[in-house]
Amino acid sequence: MSIDVNNESGTEVDEQAILDIARYALARMRIHPLSELSVIVVDAGAMEQLHIQWMDLPGPTDVMSFPMDELRPPSKDEEEAPQGLLGDIVLCPEVAAKQGTEAPTQHSMDEELQLLTVHGVLHLLGYDHEEPDEKAEMFGLQAAIVDGWRAERGLTGPSPAPTVS
Repeated sequence: MSIDVNNESGTEVDEQAILDIARYALARMRIHPLSELSVIVVDAGAMEQLHIQWMDLPGPTDVMSFPMDELRPPSKDEEEAPQGLLGDIVLCPEVAAKQGTEAPTQHSMDEELQLLTVHGVLHLLGYDHEEPDEKAEMFGLQAAIVDGWRAERGLTGPSPAPTVS
């Protein structure tokens, strides 16, 4: 798996954890090991510009996903998805920090960025949360991936609750 993490935000973030959880999520979703992903961490100003440009919504957001090859998880009959370019995930640590402190189970900015990374990966794979059934599926899968990753690392305490909208 080729995953690049580029921190352009000016904020110190746990880039290794972002890389590790992205790799875990893609492996769990059985995405081809030669697929490529880019994760970019930006400041609130840059995220706000992207949010306005692509969603026509004001203010910065927590995560945005820009799919490239529209890869999907393989069906039960397939071993793995074809290789390809997944796309870009853009994260904003300033929004992540605020969401982490406001969440029912308060958690750190880095824990929120890990959750948002998984959320972004799922969006790149075609998952959405516009409809209640889609939201239940996506957020359930998101929680299972984050919980599995945390368990493998022996991390204790509650997993971050979904705070993404």
